[in-house]
Amino acid sequence: MSTNTDTVADRFAAAGAQIDPLTALTALALAAALGFTLLFLQEPLAHDALHDFRHGAGIICH
Repeated sequence: MSTNTDTVADRFAAAGAQIDPLTALTALALAAALGFTLLFLQEPLAHDALHDFRHGAGIICH
């Protein structure tokens, strides 16, 4: 049986070595945009806007 001494700090260090800054910034921007949409626009408003957009584009969804 082998023991694994991989810690959270080791995983953060490995991720920091493998992920370039542009990828990390893109992921952070995406998470911030999604958070803004869900928090400030509220789900029903976003759903209705997308629903109206689909109808405006000629997509029949019901």
